[in-house]
Amino acid sequence: MLESLVMARRPDIKRQEEFMSREDLEALGRSLALLSPSAVRDFYERAYQRCRISDMDFPSARTIQELVQAWKLLRKWRR
Repeated sequence: MLESLVMARRPDIKRQEEFMSREDLEALGRSLALLSPSAVRDFYERAYQRCRISDMDFPSARTIQELVQAWKLLRKWRR
């Protein structure tokens, strides 16, 4: 049995996870709405590529929020 003199600590989520506030999300949605559909699709594709899960790490919350904002707008325009 191994003994350790160092206690495990929880990771500092605030330091590691960068996320957007509600105001930032609304501002992103407004700025995306001003773009052309092809520009929003390009933004979506770039965000989608950044959201891919690799062997090393997971995408940040901010990246996923950007992807969802673009997806919501594209979905709204589709209706």
